[in-house]
Amino acid sequence: MGEGKAGMNVLVTGGNGFLGRGIVERLLDRGDKVAVIGRGRYVDLERLGVECVSADLSRAEAVAAACRGRDLVFHVAAKAGIWGDPAEYWRTNVDGTRNVLEGCKAAGVGRLVYTSSPSVTFDGTDAVNADESLPYPKRFENVYSETKAAAERMVLEAARAGGPAACALRPHLIWGPRDPHIVPRVVAAARAGRLMQVGDGTNQVDITYVDNAVEAHVLAGDRLAKDSPLNGRAYFISQGEPVALWPWINGLLERLGVQRVRKTISVGAARRIGGVLETVYRALKLRGEPRMTRFLAAQLGTTHYYDISAARRDFGYEAKVTVDEGLDRLVAWMQSRG
Repeated sequence: MGEGKAGMNVLVTGGNGFLGRGIVERLLDRGDKVAVIGRGRYVDLERLGVECVSADLSRAEAVAAACRGRDLVFHVAAKAGIWGDPAEYWRTNVDGTRNVLEGCKAAGVGRLVYTSSPSVTFDGTDAVNADESLPYPKRFENVYSETKAAAERMVLEAARAGGPAACALRPHLIWGPRDPHIVPRVVAAARAGRLMQVGDGTNQVDITYVDNAVEAHVLAGDRLAKDSPLNGRAYFISQGEPVALWPWINGLLERLGVQRVRKTISVGAARRIGGVLETVYRALKLRGEPRMTRFLAAQLGTTHYYDISAARRDFGYEAKVTVDEGLDRLVAWMQSRG
């Protein structure tokens, strides 16, 4: 079944990011040789013994060179977010993934774990305990989802066609200490009085503590092989049970001394406002991103959680850090930062 062992030579794209950094540290802890590829030089990682390859994922030759001699590649790097230049999303998420895939083929890398997202299946409506049979939507809610789906499909189809053994992991809403995106933005919006509850507050949503997402990647990388059930498959990853999103957000805010969310808006109204703002931003070519989009309204106001039994069955994934334990760690980290 291709059980992985410590002492491998591993490349992590996006290794200085939130999830990528966690994967790098876990691999180092168990004795793997680790390299990361990114646009900058990461001195703190070099001090840990990580090989830092300075290259843009759009440079096919540089990516291919970085893949040489590796036993396993974790492709974590991506352009995330809900708004931005579509060309940049396609260049980073699709062309960059194609270069990583081709680099693995050329270098004879045996295993590739691709970090995907549940948003590749999200159509703006409820998903209740959905499993991996959930199809890609006919129409994507934003370009991020569209490009992540295109990249995921490319990786999995190549694996099924005889390319490097590959699987895709879809962790939902990764959070925890060092989170540079989701939690800080929510808290900042709440402090400024700009955060509004979308919907009636009863929607159930999957979340994934960062250490659990890291664990899923390392386990999948160890179990992945051409003859394993993982090859050519995608897997949802989460805590294993959803949270009531708005009570969870309010609980976090209260522990940080921030006022609970008081204002509410219906999902339909939020989507209409989001659609208008998207149109205005595109027409006027405004910088930044709209405060509301149709995708964001749906994410905040609908129920979307997933069945992770396939990940449990095929590579033994379980969420070792509970939501409450993770929340304690997150609050302590945020309070330490002032």
